[in-house]
Amino acid sequence: MIGIPSKLFAAAAVLAVGASLAAGCGGDDEATGETTETAAASGLKVGLVADAGQLNDNGFNELAYKGLKRAERELGVKGRVVEAKTAADYVPNMSSLARQDYDLIIGVGFAQGDAIAAAAKRFPDTNFAIVDVDHSFLKGKPTNVQGLLFREEQVGYLVGYFAALEAKRAGTESISAVGGYKEPPVDRFIAGYRAGAQAAVPGTKVRWDYSQDWEDQAKCKELALNQIAAGSKVVFQVAGGCGLGALSAAKDRDVWGIGVDGDQSFLGPHVLTSALKGVDSAVFLTIQAVEDGTFEAGKNVVFGIDQEGVGLGTLSPNANADDVSAVEEVEEQLASGEISDIPTTLE
Repeated sequence: MIGIPSKLFAAAAVLAVGASLAAGCGGDDEATGETTETAAASGLKVGLVADAGQLNDNGFNELAYKGLKRAERELGVKGRVVEAKTAADYVPNMSSLARQDYDLIIGVGFAQGDAIAAAAKRFPDTNFAIVDVDHSFLKGKPTNVQGLLFREEQVGYLVGYFAALEAKRAGTESISAVGGYKEPPVDRFIAGYRAGAQAAVPGTKVRWDYSQDWEDQAKCKELALNQIAAGSKVVFQVAGGCGLGALSAAKDRDVWGIGVDGDQSFLGPHVLTSALKGVDSAVFLTIQAVEDGTFEAGKNVVFGIDQEGVGLGTLSPNANADDVSAVEEVEEQLASGEISDIPTTLE
């Protein structure tokens, strides 16, 4: 039995060759009591547009915020977070930052795609970046926006493979997932999860449901409890803060849970692993590219397992050692390209 991080991805992965590692997905310097030298002020101003109450979701939004904080420490940039109470606030918030001469404005999440396209059109001399939105899908395909994408299907495949092996050991071939909204990044995770499970144990049944919520843990817990009652032995949460409720349900019913985005092993040994997404490093490296003049808008930057943009988090000490070895072999095959053509949709 082992309880170590995956070989290819620790809690805060580097997304480009030569980039230095950030601190992990735990607390920041103030929380740990460590001291960190702050770089001299660079003059670069970076705004991060987030949803209200989401900066401590133990996942996606919190990682974006940590990427900004790292850039403040290491690059000396001036960072500012603007929280939107509703979707109607996105464009005004972005426009306000642009009028204040922010050099880079970063939107966090698929829901901000239309807003960032509109703001970018209004302010063509401002650099924008959007996490989880394909640039080619943006209205007007603005030339001053860069899309930050991840190969969620790859890490979905990994955790699905792992889940199916562990479910079989529990005497069943049934696993499940709780998604937030039906959005391309969520479906890439789940499509990969299903493909990996069926590759590991052909015939594995994979059920998934959407909470239509990113925050309300009770909604995700109810969905997970229903899935477990129907026979699921592993629940993969792909629903941000709401999904913590799904992991709570897994603990209550003594089945496996799988975290998402950040390393959620802190919730207990019932978390088999987490499907990590290096949003923090992507945000940091995007800011760094603006700082050093290598930022390229009008395109996407895509981070996969070979760039350590996605991967496994800490493995449960209760995971079967043979299954861990099998999953690590699959991890290497994904990184080398031996396994490719993983589905990205659920149709």
